[in-house]
Amino acid sequence: MQTDTPLYSEKQRFRHWWIWVLALAAPAWLLAIIFQQILSNSPSSSVVITNLTLLLGLVLSSAIPIFLYFTGLDTEVRSEGIYIRFRPFHRAWIVLDFKNIQQIESVTYSPLKEYGGWGIRYGKKGKAYNVSGNRGVYLALKEGTNILIGSQNSDALCSVIVEHHSKEK
Repeated sequence: MQTDTPLYSEKQRFRHWWIWVLALAAPAWLLAIIFQQILSNSPSSSVVITNLTLLLGLVLSSAIPIFLYFTGLDTEVRSEGIYIRFRPFHRAWIVLDFKNIQQIESVTYSPLKEYGGWGIRYGKKGKAYNVSGNRGVYLALKEGTNILIGSQNSDALCSVIVEHHSKEK
């Protein structure tokens, strides 16, 4: 449970145009088929597509953009640690206590090469939570695991973490 106000807060969402082109392609294609059938009053191919099938396809293909719209990474630094939550996959915050952090570094990385893309990813260097870009804060934990938190302002995030991490020592 969060007990104090954030010292740093960042909310990232998937807002890149190319992601949205891909996500909206299926609903747009299905809408085009629906309008073609309405205007021509005949099926667009030799296979008859029922209205129920079109409606079901439109609803299912629209779920992807809606899901994508609400997906994102929330990062907060509070006096007791770092809070991360990747919506909608995490209902509760993941808390990284400052006492468990061994190393902190602002990094430039390759999301595709090092972690296989964006989202909650696993790579050779550990676990990554990222939404966009190639900047983040790399944390080496005392238990031996590594976490990368993607950030649009990684230097500021790193500074706040380093400042409060040093107070815990």
